[in-house]
Amino acid sequence: MKDLFSPVIVKSLTRNIFSLLDDEWMLITAGDIKYFNTMTASWGGFGILWNKPVAFIFIRPQRYTLGFVDNRDYFTLSFFNEQFRDILNFCGSRSGKEVDKIAETGLKPVETDNGGVFFEQASLMMECRKLYTDNIKPENFSTNEIDKKIYKNKDYHYMFVAEITKCLKRN
Repeated sequence: MKDLFSPVIVKSLTRNIFSLLDDEWMLITAGDIKYFNTMTASWGGFGILWNKPVAFIFIRPQRYTLGFVDNRDYFTLSFFNEQFRDILNFCGSRSGKEVDKIAETGLKPVETDNGGVFFEQASLMMECRKLYTDNIKPENFSTNEIDKKIYKNKDYHYMFVAEITKCLKRN
């Protein structure tokens, strides 16, 4: 596996982070190599907080992956080239409660040093350690436009702020 990926300092990444999230999407994965789940996400962010490189992810309460992220200290973010778009669509439209996403997609899980999981097919992986969790609160919106448009079912996202502790780039 070491010949497929190389460690990279997250500040040295040259890929457009807005494009990574909005156009390319990512898989959020949590659990251990024997029992994990993954979901597609296109909302999130990256930055510096508390003097650390961080990722912000958002998960709706009904998503099966939420329990895995809640119960672990670490999760991974895996990014893929365009050729894997069908896999990302599949993982975003099916629940791991009902279907074995790995068997159905051919994704090849890889264990991280911290016992997390990412995928051999990824072009970029970030391993993240949770620092802060909260949920979106409707009373904190400065306008009710977002609440009306995005949260018609009142299923407010959980937000996780996590330190990016490792970044691997495909060779």
